[in-house]
Order: sequence, then structure tokens, then C-alpha cells
Amino acid sequence: MASVYFVSGIDTGIGKTYVTGYLAKLWRTQGQRVITQKFIQTGNEVVSEDIEAHRKIMGCGWLPEDKEKLTMPVIFPYPASPHLAAQLAERSINIDAIEVATKKLITRYDTVLLEGAGGLMVPINSECLTLDYVAQHDYPVILVTSGRLGSINHTLLSLTALRARGVKLFALAYNWFGASADQVIANDTAQFLHQYLQRHHPEAQWLDIPVLTGSFPDDVANRVERN
Repeated sequence: MASVYFVSGIDTGIGKTYVTGYLAKLWRTQGQRVITQKFIQTGNEVVSEDIEAHRKIMGCGWLPEDKEKLTMPVIFPYPASPHLAAQLAERSINIDAIEVATKKLITRYDTVLLEGAGGLMVPINSECLTLDYVAQHDYPVILVTSGRLGSINHTLLSLTALRARGVKLFALAYNWFGASADQVIANDTAQFLHQYLQRHHPEAQWLDIPVLTGSFPDDVANRVERN
């Protein structure tokens, strides 16, 4: 049976796009049929630049599902939280379109990596947070963190939120690409979070996400640094 993993982050700009593309590339080399999907894309008009970045990191062009818009079912032009982007566009977020698209993808692939928008507490609308959607669908979460200053606090708050809602943490992905330029901080953060994960989430995986600079164009590198 196909698996859907929701890729969220401890904050905006932590590297969800980079991690999603990297894991898709890695798991495809291991023989899995993997595709990525963008939950809700803001800041774009026609196509999702996050999906475009995924494909470049994966080393492939647009997939048939991209052209069908199954991987980018909801797009808003204003670069803001989904609830605000939808409000400014004078449109509601079509949750059904996201669900239908995901269901179609899992009939064609072994794994769907569903990249969120921002962090777990980002509002979809006035009544529903991203975490609510994840809990409702029982998606295991890949939580992206890094070694920049403040990451320990944001990571523990996110893990606490997942635990409180009974959402499974599949993995904590430590993004070295987005780590602090201060290696003392980055290394200590990695050590602290790794030990915390072993004590409080022993069933979850620790994923070291390495730097892949030089393996994709500068425009993609700039993009993934922001996400």
C-alpha cells in the first residue's frame, strides 16, 4: 500500500523544499516509486516553483502528474500564509482538490511526499490549521529542522504539538544545507536534538540531510534556501 508523508518544518525558510526534493531523489535511487506534491502553493500564478525545484533536485523534468496539476492542486499568487493568500485572491482553499489529487497520486506511486506550507500551526483558514489537516488524515510527519540559532526551541515546540495531537513522527530531518554558519551551534544543535529524539521519540528516524551544492543550478539553490 502506498504511503503519504507530510513534510513540515519548524518554521518558514527551514528548507522543506530542499529536503522534500532530496528525499525523493534518494528514495528513487533505492527503487521506490516516489513523487512529491505541494500542499498549498503561495507566491505563484500558474505552476508551483517548489515542485519545479523538487524536479531539478531529483534530476528529472516535469512529470505527467505535474502537467495534470495533481502535484500542485492549489496555487495563490500572493506570497503569504495560505489563509491570507486565499483571502487576498478572493477565493476559498479547495481542500477537496488537495485530497482528490493525493488519492490519485497514491494509486500511481509507492510514496507521496506532501510538502506543507510553513510550519505545523500555519492556518489554512479561520477554523483549520495545517496540523488539523495532518491529524485528520493520519499522515506521518517528516519534520525539517536545522542548526540555526533558535532551532532547538522551535523543534521541541513542534514535537510537543505533534505529540499532543497524537500525530506520528516518522522522522526528524536535520537540514545541514540550512544549518547555521556557526558550526559550533550547528553541531551542538544536532547532538542535542538527536539525543532528545532517542529519548522521547525512539520510534522516529533521524535523517541527516547533506549539502548538495553544485548538483543543481544557482536558481534552485537560492529557492531551497528560502524554503
